[in-house]
Amino acid sequence: MVSETQDPTIRILCRRLQIIKNESGLQWLIGSPFFPRHTIISTFRCIHTTPSNPLSPDFSKESDDIRTLLPKGFEVIGALIVENDGNLDKIAGEAINAACNLKKSLSSDENLGNLELVGAVVDLNSANDVRFFVSKDGKLGSLQSVSSIMYEDKPEKYIWERGCLLRCALHVKLPLYYNTSNPDDVHEIYMRAAEAVASKFKDPQVTCLIEALAETSSGAIVLRGSDLNTYSSNSSSELKDSDTKALLCSYFFSMSKDITSFSSIENADKIQVSFLLNKSINSAKPSAPIAEYYPATQETELLVIGHKLEVLCYAAKDLSLAYSVSKLVIPALLDQLHSMRKVIMPDLLKGHPEWHPYHFLPPGLLHPITVLYELSYGETELKQVETRRSLHLRLGLPFDRPLLRISNAIDLVGKKNTGSSVQKGSSLLKDAHLGIPCSGVSGGVSSLVQGSYEYYHYLHEGLDDSGWGCAYRSLQTIISWFKLQNYTSIDVPSHREIQQALVEIGDKDPSFIGSREWIGAIELSFVLDKLIGVSCKIINVRSGAELPEKCRELALHFENQGTPVMIGGGVLAYTLLGVDYNDATGDCAFLILDPHYTGNDDIKKIVNGGWCGWKKAVDSKGKHFFLHDKFYNLLLPQRPNMV
Repeated sequence: MVSETQDPTIRILCRRLQIIKNESGLQWLIGSPFFPRHTIISTFRCIHTTPSNPLSPDFSKESDDIRTLLPKGFEVIGALIVENDGNLDKIAGEAINAACNLKKSLSSDENLGNLELVGAVVDLNSANDVRFFVSKDGKLGSLQSVSSIMYEDKPEKYIWERGCLLRCALHVKLPLYYNTSNPDDVHEIYMRAAEAVASKFKDPQVTCLIEALAETSSGAIVLRGSDLNTYSSNSSSELKDSDTKALLCSYFFSMSKDITSFSSIENADKIQVSFLLNKSINSAKPSAPIAEYYPATQETELLVIGHKLEVLCYAAKDLSLAYSVSKLVIPALLDQLHSMRKVIMPDLLKGHPEWHPYHFLPPGLLHPITVLYELSYGETELKQVETRRSLHLRLGLPFDRPLLRISNAIDLVGKKNTGSSVQKGSSLLKDAHLGIPCSGVSGGVSSLVQGSYEYYHYLHEGLDDSGWGCAYRSLQTIISWFKLQNYTSIDVPSHREIQQALVEIGDKDPSFIGSREWIGAIELSFVLDKLIGVSCKIINVRSGAELPEKCRELALHFENQGTPVMIGGGVLAYTLLGVDYNDATGDCAFLILDPHYTGNDDIKKIVNGGWCGWKKAVDSKGKHFFLHDKFYNLLLPQRPNMV
């Protein structure tokens, strides 16, 4: 591990440390035992507090939430308090004491040893600057102010070149036989069955199969129960000092991998862990299988409870595989089983609630989180919406976009891409603007579409719509954006379905269906409202020469809404993906995705041909891109206010 000097240094990886603004509140600081001391990876807001004091956590509820959310291999290392109080030492001491109490609530080990925790303070009266303190034993008496703060330029690379993800999925079925005359007994029976599952991990006959999730030359590794039960402590120091002579996590990964490419979890090294129970092991006393019959003395019912466990853990690559499984994967499975048991217990006999874990990596977060969702609820039902809203609040996420729906879950094993069916539009080119040359605007600021979209253009899906379908194609690109951002689950509509929607709302006569009539910005706004409930803002300009005057307004749209824009003028329609604007000089360029393209989806051909690229209102040869003698309407779809 990295050697550390006597003067403490705070290393900050997360790009946004303070998520509480303009009000008092408390945030938990997240680090890892595998990183240098006082390294802050992320922060969670404390959302369960006493009614009278927003700085007094409900440690029981907070520990339940964080035990589920935070993968093993990451841990609480301190707290940050935002408060209207100039006594920084006092507030820092309260932050450290809160973090100490939370760690005690999270840990099954009563003796946590010396806790070197971070206490951070933001005084609302002093420009929101963050002041840091550290404590060597979690007590106010050893508080030390820290002036050395280090910000990491490439935090994703820092995390994933040092460590890897371990994934384990386990389907557990618990058959519960209970007396119908005394149904309350089922709760105790369920508890015993769950405890029996937990005890199986200590069985010498348990076998662990370990392999890389990606294809590598390294084969699978098998560990026996005796290999997994040789460690006794959960302390962070033991996580660092585990047996280096054993086979390490790095066994599965190429040492020559280009670490400069690390940018997200997609680049991370991943290990799959599977558990098996070996029942055919050689026995010193040979015996035949025995079946015994135990008749029920009273009327009995069978209740089968299924738990689909799936955990992610973070481990340093120089950690032994046996230790990683023993002290990260198995405790994570047990914690998740405990969490499911706790939420299922009250409704055990009322129905068959099915809880399932999903993993997410929302924007701004450097490590995955795990959320339990009850699948018996639809995602738009109030209970699920409120669950997601509380998670958005905890993570400091915006409340106007869905980031934690099931369709947002990260897919580490390719489950979303399996099956024989092919989704409509799944083969279309995505995000054609990525990697295109710069706009040529000197000193300009680029404001671009946020998120992914699909490029729809003439002749797609075998439909010859040359000369009349450009606005339809722009609308399809816009709807694909809403679908890919998980605002809707509908398929991108065909030309006929778009026409059908306009007839259904009374805007067009029935004869419009199947025709080759043009549509414009107004019709697009009607269809977006009808099909996916999206409202739009429309900007009118009298001439193409006036479009540069709208660049500031368009830049604000891309920064705040981030949706693709349709530009319609005369008989032409384009999709606008961004603007590059110099506020001082007025120089600007428009990032145009042209639906009039008729070739195949060859990105080089599209970019080199100018079908996706920056366009100036007047190019270097004096040619006007937007016509001066035509009116233009700009359709600006607005994000729905939803999670």
